[in-house]
Amino acid sequence: MDAPYVHGYDQRENTRLQDQAATLIELLHSDTSYPAGSRVLEAGCGVGAQTLTLARNSPRALITSVDISESSLAEAKGKAESAGLTNVQFQQADIFHLPFGPESFDHVFVCFVLEHLSRPVEALQALKNLLTIGGTITVIEGDHGSACFHPDSESAHKAIQCQIELQRRAGGNAEIGRELYPLLHIAGFGSIRVSPRMVYVDSSKPELVDGFTKKTFTAMIEGVRDSAVDAGIISRADFDKGIEDLYRTTHADGVFCYTFFKAVAQRSH
Repeated sequence: MDAPYVHGYDQRENTRLQDQAATLIELLHSDTSYPAGSRVLEAGCGVGAQTLTLARNSPRALITSVDISESSLAEAKGKAESAGLTNVQFQQADIFHLPFGPESFDHVFVCFVLEHLSRPVEALQALKNLLTIGGTITVIEGDHGSACFHPDSESAHKAIQCQIELQRRAGGNAEIGRELYPLLHIAGFGSIRVSPRMVYVDSSKPELVDGFTKKTFTAMIEGVRDSAVDAGIISRADFDKGIEDLYRTTHADGVFCYTFFKAVAQRSH
């Protein structure tokens, strides 16, 4: 990657990524599977949070998962081995300098990676060159600007904005989900289809209250407290009030919504 990973690589972040992946399997992955024998590149696999589902959904595809972080790759490899998956191989590589020749893959899968890059179009173009003609790319990204909730709270919005600003300063874009169509178009892909995937949470869905509102989204925002305060973006008291109000949305009368965007496009030439 060409920018620091704003969330860090500690065990807390590892756990958050696993919680996120487990909670969102149906929403994000139910319509992704690859044919037997097809060559699939997962670019930016991190700790393997999405890799396990990707491999299970396409048990006879040949998946190559790459990441720039050696420690994350070790974690991903361990998870795949523990799960008994034999259709994935792991390799350390930079998304801008991938060690594969042109048209090495039939499909590319990229999930929660572009948001961390200052040059997302260049990354997409590099990945396009690795695809066979007619091959597909699947891209999934969130959009922190899409978060809405009840009870509404200016403090909660300010806390979320801290994460958006920190990611911007690191060279990334926490609101990139809404930009997937133009980014893929500029990168030269065709047959682009983008679908919004909203997570809607109320108290009738306790598994989402716990797995998404608490352990995925609020935990992510909470994790940037020290960085946001140290950067002078917000006071500690204001940030903590925002986190308190995000947790307030998990009460019996609370509601939380967030939208992911999933794009599928094709290399046409």
